[in-house]
Amino acid sequence: MTTQPLLKELLTDPRVSKDPNQHWPAWINGDISPDWPLFTWVAVQNMFTAYGTDHKRLRSLVAKAFTARRTAALRPRIEALTADLLDGLAATAPGETVDLRERYAYPIPIQVICELFGVTDPDLREGLRDCVDSIFHTSADPAEVTATYARTYELLGALVAAKRTAPGDDMTSVLISAREEDGSRLSEQELLDTLLLVISAGHETTVNLLDNAVHALLTHPDQLALVRSGAASWDDVIEETLRHRSPVASLPLRYATEDIEIGGEAVGEAGGGITLRKGDAILAAYAAAGRDPELHGADPDRFDVTRAVKDHLAFGHGVHFCLGAPLARLEAAIALPALFDRFPRMRLAAGEEELQPVESFISNGHRALPALLHG
Repeated sequence: MTTQPLLKELLTDPRVSKDPNQHWPAWINGDISPDWPLFTWVAVQNMFTAYGTDHKRLRSLVAKAFTARRTAALRPRIEALTADLLDGLAATAPGETVDLRERYAYPIPIQVICELFGVTDPDLREGLRDCVDSIFHTSADPAEVTATYARTYELLGALVAAKRTAPGDDMTSVLISAREEDGSRLSEQELLDTLLLVISAGHETTVNLLDNAVHALLTHPDQLALVRSGAASWDDVIEETLRHRSPVASLPLRYATEDIEIGGEAVGEAGGGITLRKGDAILAAYAAAGRDPELHGADPDRFDVTRAVKDHLAFGHGVHFCLGAPLARLEAAIALPALFDRFPRMRLAAGEEELQPVESFISNGHRALPALLHG
Protein backbone atom coordinates (compact mmCIF):
# COMPACT_ATOMS: atom_id res chain seq x y z
CA MET A 1 0.00 0.00 0.00
CA THR A 2 1.71 3.15 -1.22
CA THR A 3 -0.49 6.25 -0.99
CA GLN A 4 -0.17 8.13 2.28
CA PRO A 5 -3.89 8.45 3.15
CA LEU A 6 -4.47 4.77 2.46
CA LEU A 7 -1.40 3.73 4.42
CA LYS A 8 -2.48 5.87 7.39
CA GLU A 9 -5.91 4.27 7.21
CA LEU A 10 -4.49 0.77 7.29
CA LEU A 11 -1.95 1.52 10.02
CA THR A 12 -4.76 2.56 12.37
CA ASP A 13 -7.38 0.00 11.31
CA PRO A 14 -8.09 -2.45 14.16
CA ARG A 15 -8.70 -5.11 11.49
CA VAL A 16 -4.99 -5.01 10.63
CA SER A 17 -2.68 -7.02 12.88
CA LYS A 18 1.08 -7.52 13.17
CA ASP A 19 0.83 -10.92 14.87
CA PRO A 20 1.45 -13.79 12.43
CA ASN A 21 0.74 -16.37 15.12
CA GLN A 22 -2.88 -15.24 15.20
CA HIS A 23 -3.56 -13.82 11.77
CA TRP A 24 -1.27 -15.13 8.99
CA PRO A 25 -2.37 -18.55 7.74
CA ALA A 26 0.91 -19.20 5.90
CA TRP A 27 2.79 -18.82 9.20
CA ILE A 28 0.27 -20.73 11.27
CA ASN A 29 0.30 -23.61 8.80
CA GLY A 30 4.10 -23.87 8.84
CA ASP A 31 4.52 -22.82 5.21
CA ILE A 32 7.26 -20.28 6.03
CA SER A 33 10.75 -21.78 6.12
CA PRO A 34 13.37 -20.61 8.67
CA ASP A 35 15.73 -19.83 5.79
CA TRP A 36 13.32 -17.24 4.31
CA PRO A 37 15.14 -13.84 4.33
CA LEU A 38 12.30 -12.21 6.28
CA PHE A 39 11.95 -15.04 8.79
CA THR A 40 13.33 -13.08 11.75
CA TRP A 41 11.05 -10.13 10.96
CA VAL A 42 8.04 -12.39 11.42
CA ALA A 43 9.31 -14.81 14.08
CA VAL A 44 10.26 -12.26 16.74
CA GLN A 45 8.07 -11.92 19.82
CA ASN A 46 8.14 -8.26 20.77
CA MET A 47 6.04 -5.15 20.29
CA PHE A 48 6.94 -5.12 16.58
CA THR A 49 4.81 -8.23 15.98
CA ALA A 50 2.36 -7.83 18.86
CA TYR A 51 -1.35 -7.07 18.57
CA GLY A 52 -3.88 -5.58 20.98
CA THR A 53 -3.18 -5.94 24.69
CA ASP A 54 0.12 -7.76 24.07
CA HIS A 55 1.37 -4.73 22.16
CA LYS A 56 0.36 -2.35 24.95
CA ARG A 57 2.09 -4.55 27.54
CA LEU A 58 5.37 -4.76 25.63
CA ARG A 59 5.41 -1.14 24.48
CA SER A 60 4.90 0.14 28.03
CA LEU A 61 8.11 -1.61 29.12
CA VAL A 62 10.23 -0.26 26.27
CA ALA A 63 8.78 3.25 26.54
CA LYS A 64 10.79 3.74 29.73
CA ALA A 65 13.94 3.94 27.62
CA PHE A 66 12.64 6.76 25.44
CA THR A 67 10.99 9.23 27.76
CA ALA A 68 11.48 12.91 26.96
CA ARG A 69 13.66 13.29 30.06
CA ARG A 70 15.91 10.34 29.25
CA THR A 71 16.23 11.40 25.61
CA ALA A 72 17.14 15.00 26.52
CA ALA A 73 19.71 13.71 29.00
CA LEU A 74 21.55 12.01 26.14
CA ARG A 75 22.37 15.33 24.43
CA PRO A 76 25.78 15.87 26.11
CA ARG A 77 26.85 12.33 25.26
CA ILE A 78 25.76 12.70 21.62
CA GLU A 79 27.62 16.01 21.39
CA ALA A 80 30.76 14.43 22.84
CA LEU A 81 30.61 11.48 20.45
CA THR A 82 30.10 13.85 17.53
CA ALA A 83 33.05 16.00 18.53
CA ASP A 84 35.33 12.96 18.86
CA LEU A 85 34.33 11.65 15.45
CA LEU A 86 34.85 15.04 13.82
CA ASP A 87 38.31 15.30 15.37
CA GLY A 88 39.14 11.92 13.90
CA LEU A 89 37.85 12.93 10.48
CA ALA A 90 39.80 16.19 10.62
CA ALA A 91 43.02 14.19 10.65
CA THR A 92 42.22 12.93 7.16
CA ALA A 93 44.80 14.10 4.67
CA PRO A 94 43.68 16.45 1.89
CA GLY A 95 42.59 14.39 -1.09
CA GLU A 96 41.91 11.29 1.01
CA THR A 97 38.44 9.80 0.56
CA VAL A 98 36.33 9.12 3.66
CA ASP A 99 33.27 6.89 3.83
CA LEU A 100 30.90 9.10 5.80
CA ARG A 101 28.39 6.30 6.32
CA GLU A 102 30.97 4.10 8.00
CA ARG A 103 32.99 6.82 9.75
CA TYR A 104 30.20 9.16 10.83
CA ALA A 105 26.61 8.03 10.19
CA TYR A 106 27.13 4.61 11.79
CA PRO A 107 29.15 5.28 14.96
CA ILE A 108 26.89 7.88 16.58
CA PRO A 109 23.57 6.00 16.70
CA ILE A 110 25.01 2.57 17.41
CA GLN A 111 27.13 3.92 20.26
CA VAL A 112 24.19 5.81 21.76
CA ILE A 113 21.73 2.91 21.65
CA CYS A 114 24.33 0.46 22.95
CA GLU A 115 25.19 2.72 25.87
CA LEU A 116 21.49 3.18 26.63
CA PHE A 117 21.07 -0.61 26.81
CA GLY A 118 24.39 -1.36 28.47
CA VAL A 119 26.20 -3.04 25.57
CA THR A 120 29.69 -2.04 26.64
CA ASP A 121 31.73 -4.93 25.21
CA PRO A 122 33.13 -3.76 21.83
CA ASP A 123 33.11 -7.29 20.43
CA LEU A 124 29.48 -7.80 21.44
CA ARG A 125 28.52 -4.43 19.96
CA GLU A 126 30.29 -5.23 16.69
CA GLY A 127 28.73 -8.69 16.57
CA LEU A 128 25.24 -7.29 17.06
CA ARG A 129 25.86 -4.70 14.38
CA ASP A 130 26.88 -7.43 11.93
CA CYS A 131 23.77 -9.43 12.77
CA VAL A 132 21.49 -6.44 12.30
CA ASP A 133 23.10 -5.67 8.95
CA SER A 134 22.40 -9.25 7.90
CA ILE A 135 18.80 -9.17 9.15
CA PHE A 136 18.20 -6.10 6.99
CA HIS A 137 19.90 -7.84 4.03
CA THR A 138 16.76 -9.03 2.29
CA SER A 139 18.72 -10.71 -0.52
CA ALA A 140 20.55 -13.01 1.90
CA ASP A 141 20.93 -16.64 0.90
CA PRO A 142 19.50 -19.39 3.15
CA ALA A 143 22.85 -20.17 4.76
CA GLU A 144 23.34 -16.55 5.83
CA VAL A 145 19.77 -16.31 7.15
CA THR A 146 20.02 -19.36 9.38
CA ALA A 147 23.55 -18.51 10.58
CA THR A 148 22.53 -14.96 11.45
CA TYR A 149 19.48 -16.16 13.35
CA ALA A 150 21.59 -18.48 15.51
CA ARG A 151 24.35 -15.93 16.05
CA THR A 152 21.89 -13.16 16.99
CA TYR A 153 20.40 -15.14 19.85
CA GLU A 154 23.80 -16.35 20.98
CA LEU A 155 24.89 -12.71 21.37
CA LEU A 156 21.64 -11.54 22.97
CA GLY A 157 21.79 -14.46 25.38
CA ALA A 158 25.32 -13.47 26.35
CA LEU A 159 24.19 -9.89 26.98
CA VAL A 160 21.32 -10.99 29.22
CA ALA A 161 23.54 -13.45 31.13
CA ALA A 162 26.13 -10.73 31.76
CA LYS A 163 23.49 -8.28 33.00
CA ARG A 164 21.92 -10.89 35.26
CA THR A 165 25.31 -11.41 36.85
CA ALA A 166 26.19 -7.72 37.06
CA PRO A 167 23.18 -5.44 36.54
CA GLY A 168 23.86 -1.85 35.63
CA ASP A 169 22.09 1.48 35.19
CA ASP A 170 20.83 0.56 31.74
CA MET A 171 17.62 -0.51 30.05
CA THR A 172 18.67 -4.12 29.57
CA SER A 173 18.92 -4.45 33.34
CA VAL A 174 15.53 -2.74 33.71
CA LEU A 175 13.90 -5.20 31.30
CA ILE A 176 15.53 -8.17 33.04
CA SER A 177 14.26 -6.87 36.37
CA ALA A 178 10.74 -6.58 34.97
CA ARG A 179 11.00 -10.14 33.68
CA GLU A 180 12.19 -11.57 36.98
CA GLU A 181 9.88 -9.57 39.23
CA ASP A 182 6.79 -10.49 37.25
CA GLY A 183 7.31 -13.21 34.65
CA SER A 184 3.78 -12.72 33.34
CA ARG A 185 4.79 -9.33 31.95
CA LEU A 186 7.74 -10.47 29.83
CA SER A 187 8.71 -13.95 28.72
CA GLU A 188 12.34 -14.89 28.16
CA GLN A 189 11.83 -14.92 24.38
CA GLU A 190 10.10 -11.54 24.52
CA LEU A 191 13.05 -10.19 26.51
CA LEU A 192 15.56 -11.30 23.89
CA ASP A 193 13.41 -10.14 20.99
CA THR A 194 12.73 -6.77 22.60
CA LEU A 195 16.47 -6.21 22.93
CA LEU A 196 16.89 -7.16 19.28
CA LEU A 197 14.20 -4.68 18.26
CA VAL A 198 15.48 -1.67 20.18
CA ILE A 199 19.15 -2.23 19.37
CA SER A 200 18.50 -2.76 15.66
CA ALA A 201 15.82 -0.13 15.11
CA GLY A 202 17.65 2.17 17.49
CA HIS A 203 20.61 2.55 15.16
CA GLU A 204 19.83 1.32 11.63
CA THR A 205 17.17 3.91 10.88
CA THR A 206 19.25 6.79 12.23
CA VAL A 207 22.27 5.66 10.22
CA ASN A 208 20.13 5.97 7.09
CA LEU A 209 18.71 9.31 8.16
CA LEU A 210 22.20 10.79 8.56
CA ASP A 211 23.47 9.12 5.38
CA ASN A 212 20.53 10.35 3.29
CA ALA A 213 20.59 13.88 4.71
CA VAL A 214 24.30 14.32 3.99
CA HIS A 215 23.85 12.92 0.50
CA ALA A 216 20.86 15.15 -0.21
CA LEU A 217 22.64 18.33 0.86
CA LEU A 218 25.83 17.52 -1.03
CA THR A 219 23.86 16.83 -4.20
CA HIS A 220 21.59 19.87 -3.75
CA PRO A 221 23.93 22.81 -3.04
CA ASP A 222 21.05 25.26 -3.47
CA GLN A 223 19.27 23.62 -0.52
CA LEU A 224 22.43 23.65 1.58
CA ALA A 225 22.81 27.35 0.80
CA LEU A 226 19.29 27.98 2.14
CA VAL A 227 20.25 26.33 5.43
CA ARG A 228 23.50 28.23 5.71
CA SER A 229 21.74 31.54 5.00
CA GLY A 230 19.11 30.88 7.64
CA ALA A 231 16.28 30.67 5.09
CA ALA A 232 15.71 27.07 6.22
CA SER A 233 16.51 25.24 9.45
CA TRP A 234 18.22 21.96 10.21
CA ASP A 235 14.84 20.71 11.39
CA ASP A 236 13.59 21.42 7.86
CA VAL A 237 16.46 19.32 6.50
CA ILE A 238 15.65 16.44 8.82
CA GLU A 239 11.93 16.39 8.04
CA GLU A 240 12.45 16.74 4.29
CA THR A 241 15.00 13.92 4.36
CA LEU A 242 12.56 11.71 6.24
CA ARG A 243 9.92 12.45 3.61
CA HIS A 244 12.12 12.37 0.53
CA ARG A 245 14.09 9.23 1.40
CA SER A 246 12.53 7.42 4.32
CA PRO A 247 15.15 5.48 6.33
CA VAL A 248 12.83 2.48 6.16
CA ALA A 249 11.55 1.97 2.63
CA SER A 250 9.10 -0.87 3.28
CA LEU A 251 8.27 -2.72 6.46
CA PRO A 252 7.02 -6.31 6.75
CA LEU A 253 4.41 -7.42 7.65
CA ARG A 254 0.81 -6.76 8.65
CA TYR A 255 -2.17 -9.06 8.19
CA ALA A 256 -5.88 -8.53 7.55
CA THR A 257 -7.87 -10.09 10.40
CA GLU A 258 -11.01 -10.01 8.24
CA ASP A 259 -11.99 -8.92 4.74
CA ILE A 260 -11.33 -5.18 4.34
CA GLU A 261 -12.94 -3.16 1.57
CA ILE A 262 -10.87 -0.22 0.39
CA GLY A 263 -12.58 2.46 -1.69
CA GLY A 264 -11.38 3.28 -5.21
CA GLU A 265 -10.78 6.94 -4.39
CA ALA A 266 -8.40 6.07 -1.55
CA VAL A 267 -6.55 3.65 -3.77
CA GLY A 268 -6.42 6.13 -6.60
CA GLU A 269 -8.08 3.77 -9.05
CA ALA A 270 -10.88 4.94 -11.33
CA GLY A 271 -12.19 1.41 -11.64
CA GLY A 272 -13.23 1.08 -8.01
CA GLY A 273 -11.87 -0.32 -4.80
CA ILE A 274 -10.06 -3.48 -3.80
CA THR A 275 -10.59 -6.07 -1.12
CA LEU A 276 -7.95 -7.26 1.28
CA ARG A 277 -8.92 -10.82 2.15
CA LYS A 278 -8.71 -12.19 5.66
CA GLY A 279 -5.18 -13.48 6.19
CA ASP A 280 -3.61 -11.40 3.40
CA ALA A 281 -0.11 -10.13 4.19
CA ILE A 282 0.37 -6.36 3.83
CA LEU A 283 3.64 -4.56 3.14
CA ALA A 284 3.75 -0.95 4.34
CA ALA A 285 5.59 1.12 1.70
CA TYR A 286 6.80 4.15 3.64
CA ALA A 287 9.21 5.44 1.01
CA ALA A 288 6.51 5.42 -1.65
CA ALA A 289 4.07 7.21 0.65
CA GLY A 290 6.66 9.96 1.12
CA ARG A 291 6.54 10.63 -2.63
CA ASP A 292 2.71 10.70 -2.82
CA PRO A 293 1.85 13.43 -5.36
CA GLU A 294 -1.63 13.84 -3.90
CA LEU A 295 -0.04 15.17 -0.73
CA HIS A 296 3.26 16.63 -1.93
CA GLY A 297 2.27 18.10 -5.27
CA ALA A 298 3.61 17.67 -8.76
CA ASP A 299 7.27 17.43 -7.69
CA PRO A 300 7.38 14.90 -4.84
CA ASP A 301 10.72 13.52 -6.08
CA ARG A 302 12.43 16.88 -5.58
CA PHE A 303 14.37 17.48 -2.35
CA ASP A 304 13.10 20.84 -1.08
CA VAL A 305 13.79 21.97 2.48
CA THR A 306 11.25 24.79 2.11
CA ARG A 307 8.41 22.40 1.29
CA ALA A 308 5.30 23.54 3.11
CA VAL A 309 3.87 20.09 3.87
CA LYS A 310 6.06 18.35 6.45
CA ASP A 311 3.77 15.34 6.86
CA HIS A 312 5.39 11.93 6.36
CA LEU A 313 5.24 8.39 7.74
CA ALA A 314 8.96 7.73 8.15
CA PHE A 315 8.47 6.74 11.80
CA GLY A 316 5.20 4.92 11.20
CA HIS A 317 1.75 5.90 12.38
CA GLY A 318 -0.73 4.87 15.03
CA VAL A 319 0.00 2.53 17.93
CA HIS A 320 3.22 1.27 16.31
CA PHE A 321 4.71 4.78 15.89
CA CYS A 322 8.44 4.56 16.59
CA LEU A 323 9.26 5.24 20.24
CA GLY A 324 12.79 6.26 19.25
CA ALA A 325 11.74 9.03 16.85
CA PRO A 326 12.69 11.88 19.24
CA LEU A 327 16.13 10.30 19.80
CA ALA A 328 16.73 9.92 16.05
CA ARG A 329 15.76 13.55 15.47
CA LEU A 330 18.02 14.68 18.32
CA GLU A 331 21.01 12.76 16.96
CA ALA A 332 20.47 14.24 13.50
CA ALA A 333 19.96 17.75 14.88
CA ILE A 334 23.37 17.52 16.56
CA ALA A 335 25.36 15.53 14.00
CA LEU A 336 24.33 17.27 10.77
CA PRO A 337 25.14 20.92 11.54
CA ALA A 338 28.33 19.87 13.31
CA LEU A 339 29.56 18.01 10.23
CA PHE A 340 28.81 20.80 7.77
CA ASP A 341 30.22 23.48 10.08
CA ARG A 342 33.46 21.55 10.53
CA PHE A 343 33.91 20.80 6.82
CA PRO A 344 32.28 23.60 4.83
CA ARG A 345 34.05 22.58 1.60
CA MET A 346 33.08 18.93 1.84
CA ARG A 347 31.91 17.24 -1.36
CA LEU A 348 31.05 13.78 -2.60
CA ALA A 349 33.92 11.76 -4.03
CA ALA A 350 31.72 9.65 -6.32
CA GLY A 351 29.16 10.29 -8.99
CA GLU A 352 25.52 9.47 -8.37
CA GLU A 353 25.75 6.46 -10.66
CA GLU A 354 28.60 5.03 -8.55
CA LEU A 355 26.66 5.08 -5.27
CA GLN A 356 25.04 1.75 -4.50
CA PRO A 357 22.01 1.19 -2.28
CA VAL A 358 22.15 -1.22 0.62
CA GLU A 359 20.91 -4.66 -0.42
CA SER A 360 17.53 -4.36 1.22
CA PHE A 361 14.00 -3.33 0.39
CA ILE A 362 13.59 -2.46 4.09
CA SER A 363 16.65 -0.37 4.93
CA ASN A 364 16.96 2.69 2.67
CA GLY A 365 20.49 4.04 2.46
CA HIS A 366 23.81 3.72 0.66
CA ARG A 367 26.40 0.98 1.01
CA ALA A 368 29.01 3.71 1.26
CA LEU A 369 29.05 7.51 1.06
CA PRO A 370 32.56 8.53 -0.07
CA ALA A 371 33.45 12.16 0.41
CA LEU A 372 36.39 14.58 0.30
CA LEU A 373 36.25 16.64 3.47
CA HIS A 374 38.53 19.45 2.46
CA GLY A 375 37.02 20.22 -0.93
